[in-house]
Amino acid sequence: MALVVQKFGGTSVGTLERIKQVARRAVATRAAGHRLIVVVSAMAGETDRLLKLADEASGHPDPRERDVLVSSGEQVSVALVAIAIRDLGYPAVSFLGSQIPIVTDSAFGAARIDRIDSAAVLRALDNGHIVVVAGFQGVDRAGNVTTLGRGGSDTTAVAIAAAVGASSCEIYTDVEGVFTSDPRLCPQARKLARISYDEMLELASLGAKVLQNRSVEFAKRYRVPLHVRSSFNDEEGTWVVSEERGMEEVNVAGVTYDRNQAKITLLRVPDRPGLAARIFGLIASANIIVDMIVQTGSADGTTDLTFTVHQNDHERALELIRPTAHEIGAAGVTGQTGIAKVSIVGLGMRSHAGIAARMFEVLAREGINIQLISTSEIKVSVAIDAKYTELAVRVLHDNLVTAAPGGEGRRGPG
Repeated sequence: MALVVQKFGGTSVGTLERIKQVARRAVATRAAGHRLIVVVSAMAGETDRLLKLADEASGHPDPRERDVLVSSGEQVSVALVAIAIRDLGYPAVSFLGSQIPIVTDSAFGAARIDRIDSAAVLRALDNGHIVVVAGFQGVDRAGNVTTLGRGGSDTTAVAIAAAVGASSCEIYTDVEGVFTSDPRLCPQARKLARISYDEMLELASLGAKVLQNRSVEFAKRYRVPLHVRSSFNDEEGTWVVSEERGMEEVNVAGVTYDRNQAKITLLRVPDRPGLAARIFGLIASANIIVDMIVQTGSADGTTDLTFTVHQNDHERALELIRPTAHEIGAAGVTGQTGIAKVSIVGLGMRSHAGIAARMFEVLAREGINIQLISTSEIKVSVAIDAKYTELAVRVLHDNLVTAAPGGEGRRGPG
């Protein structure tokens, strides 16, 4: 008898009928002989509605109280799912994050899980219950309600699976699995049967919306197999697993994009030790995440320093940097929105040369100018004008994914 964790997102519990469908799926899993933990998000749109109420109540709502407010969405969901399961004749019990407890740090709105006490959940399972857990929320050591940030229910599910030693964690969503690219932009995108933790982590951090990247980090660390599948059918989805033999045979597993980028350039910065640390330390202190960084030197002893941030942080980053730029003797600061990051990801990049060059050639043929480049062992990302995003994704997929060895990518049971 396996112990399984199933996570259902907001769309999956968006209406009472869908909640009943979640209950039926849970009961079917339990009837098959498995012990089951169900993790649920708030109903679709509820978190946004609650955040809007907080903003209407105050221009600067207190972070602690905002977490108390927005966490109430999951409280509604877990109760309704447990009620619906009981109505089908199976015992069920709901747990809030504070009742387990899921202990986090005190970073309200973006808390990180420190530990999970699984004793209460395991007792409920031993008593024959289907356990229903509120995603997205936890409690800090002082007893304050915390939330884990957008997509935090994925992290809750994987962390619970790791804590109880589950055989797998099924992530139910409104898509059928992980695709080689966004099917809305790229009609030839295909569902992958299996993908490695490292590839999924890169895709999640680069803009793919299927899984939250912190959940993939948890899964990789504790070797929790993830199964991304649709809430609306019983088809096999995509397994996210440890690297397997044959995965490196596919050069590029996927193409992803992020249109929410902005670029900032400090002009003619004096080329002295410590200035970059000062600039990026200032940005880090404001909790602004810097993505791509390029430094270009010149013969006169100065450099141009360019980096990207999320477009929502663009104006705040500029305001922070301008006084410092003046103090260190930079010639000025410029900013540009309307930037997209397009990335290719694949384990095959470790052992196949020339993939980055092919990527650049494909974009050049379409007249798409590359503004910035960043790489890792298994990915290449470029910053381009956002208006070229769809074209770039399509041509890269057609030339680097569709044309991969074997032509079909990574398909079939592994």
